Amino acid sequence: MQKGKEILYLSLADVKAVGLTMKETMEAVEKAFIEKGHGRFQMPPKPGLHPRGDAFIHAMPAYLPEMKAAGLKWVSGFPENVQYGLPYITGLLVLNCPDTGVPLAVMDCVWITAQRTGAVSGVTAKCLARQDSAIAAIIGCGVQARTQLEALAVALELKTVKCYDINQEQVELYIGDMQSKLPGLEFVTVKNAKEAVTDSDVVVTAGPILKHPNPEIELSWLKDGVLGLPIDFDSYWKPEAMQGVDKFYTDDEAQFEYYRTVGYFQGAPKANADMGQLTTGRVPGRANDQEKIIGMNLGIAINDMATASRIYQKAMEKGIGATLPL
Repeated sequence: MQKGKEILYLSLADVKAVGLTMKETMEAVEKAFIEKGHGRFQMPPKPGLHPRGDAFIHAMPAYLPEMKAAGLKWVSGFPENVQYGLPYITGLLVLNCPDTGVPLAVMDCVWITAQRTGAVSGVTAKCLARQDSAIAAIIGCGVQARTQLEALAVALELKTVKCYDINQEQVELYIGDMQSKLPGLEFVTVKNAKEAVTDSDVVVTAGPILKHPNPEIELSWLKDGVLGLPIDFDSYWKPEAMQGVDKFYTDDEAQFEYYRTVGYFQGAPKANADMGQLTTGRVPGRANDQEKIIGMNLGIAINDMATASRIYQKAMEKGIGATLPL
């Protein structure tokens, strides 16, 4: 490929064919957090378009000098897409050469977004979950829920997974898919969110992001020592549940506070710290097995670029993708 004259195009199928494992993705994501913790990154606030209701189209640029990763993700989330047989998340990612600025690759970002979101939760669990965590609750059994569980299975020695979705068919499909990937786990279907949360060591909520949600999870449902991992903002968590935990972390404090100003997280506490501070040891994590902790990670571009850079390297090594002229 002639740099500056050609680009590598990676379709969704190409991105998957590269074969980046969850363990490799978690390593890339953790490295990105460490770089953030040391201040070695550029990540301007992500501007967004909001064509309708809870829909969004975001531009997410980032640069990690030490990882030689620079680029932009142009990603959309439209909750109503399911009605048209379309995915909730769609988009493209452009990877640039940090030395010359020329575009190196354009790739589908659906798999990358799901993979890095799962990896972020995996790194968060590695840092903040009780090490003897055995029971995970998965609320919302869509695409994101799959990578969430894959990452948790890397970080923790889980035994049981309690699954809930408002659509029972989704639960059955999810369990069928995940049993083949993680055959050592016991999967249990539950009737409601309360049954999923009660006695679970890790609670993942993976529904659509809603600006005016009807949250269900109450503080009294949470066992001592629990780790909450909402990837749907505060859509499932009542304000008193978020306020009542012992510690509250996020991936980027500035982004978290920005979203508060536009209507989200009205009942959430101020974050104790972000994942960059946590992974570099600048702030303490879990102090004991009784602490209730939430890791409210909203998604940041450095994790996309860290993941995309690894995918690009592997694609070039394996000869995957199509070379296109600029």
